[in-house]
Amino acid sequence: MSEKVIFSWSGGKDSALSLYEIQNSGEYDLHALITTVTVDYGRVSMHGLRRELLHSQSKSLRLPLEEMLISKDASNEEYESKLRDTLKNHTSSCVSKIVFGDIFLEDIKEYREALMSEIGMECIFPIWKRNSTLLAGYFIKSGFRAVVVCVDTEQLDAQFAGREFDERFLRDLPDGVDPCGENGEFHTFVYDGPIYSNAIAHTLGEIVIRDGRFCYCDILPS
Repeated sequence: MSEKVIFSWSGGKDSALSLYEIQNSGEYDLHALITTVTVDYGRVSMHGLRRELLHSQSKSLRLPLEEMLISKDASNEEYESKLRDTLKNHTSSCVSKIVFGDIFLEDIKEYREALMSEIGMECIFPIWKRNSTLLAGYFIKSGFRAVVVCVDTEQLDAQFAGREFDERFLRDLPDGVDPCGENGEFHTFVYDGPIYSNAIAHTLGEIVIRDGRFCYCDILPS
């Protein structure tokens, strides 16, 4: 019998690849997706993706989605408290592991493991320590399609926002920028791929700078 797990879902490529690996392994029963949503904006935290598109992803994945709501100026204490409360509901359903899409940031991995251990959960990192360049190519060759929804303009030019995450995008990245954006250089919205039952219809909307630093491309449901 497959082990029940929950999945920390961002809507982006690292999550999509990790979910793909989990499904292909055949070792786990995916119980639910959990996504952090900033309640003031009705959008996925960090990525800025509209919750309507998040729910479209969940429907196409045929997996239940649970939104973990935080405020726009949420402290670490608020985030951790909400996460503990959310996960405790799942541990009561015999779920003891959670999947994350991290690749190589040791401090983030250690933080997640310490936080999860407090409530008796273990972490699974399906793409941990895999080469970012190879992962990016694997994502594209596997049939995934994504658009860049957020760029940190202190690490990457704003003109990359709204672009397709494809081979041309990877060729155009400056030296020092991780091909998977693991250092927070950019975030993506995955709208098609082998994990979906159908592509997520969308159009590109307004491109804006927030907080004097982050360039967001609004993605509109269509």
